[in-house]
Amino acid sequence: MRATGKTVLEILTSVPSERVEPFNKLHDVIVKNLPKGFEPAISYGGLGYVIPHTLYPAGYHCKPSEPLPFAGIASQKDSINFYHMGIYSDPKLLKWFVTEYPKHSKQKLDMGKSCIRFKKLDEIPYKLIGQLMKKMSAKEWIEKYEAAFKSRPKASKAKAKK
Repeated sequence: MRATGKTVLEILTSVPSERVEPFNKLHDVIVKNLPKGFEPAISYGGLGYVIPHTLYPAGYHCKPSEPLPFAGIASQKDSINFYHMGIYSDPKLLKWFVTEYPKHSKQKLDMGKSCIRFKKLDEIPYKLIGQLMKKMSAKEWIEKYEAAFKSRPKASKAKAKK
């Protein structure tokens, strides 16, 4: 489900009426706890929390015109989804989150690689999400991103080695 809106405010006001309050509360918790260097923005057509081009001019390697993504939220068909690239890229942070989650929500953790799905809107662990957002600085995210991106062999280099 693609967000409708071309600005952060338009996305926040265009979610289904039964989700406006939890979606906006989740956004507010994320923004309140964003470390310096991150900002809310439109990212891949949705609501994201990114490192802007002013701090990371190269942008996202898949689409350099986009700022470097870090986190995001989306209203999907059956859930509000929260995306956090830090838990995808840092096993220690993932372990911390998985361990802490049951202390903050009765709902079973429904998670993909970087996606956490909240199907019961009254069980969103806002405090935990706030704590998670503080766990990685913009500098640390850039370092992790570059380490992962630069460590992959480029297709042309891999072919040349064969």
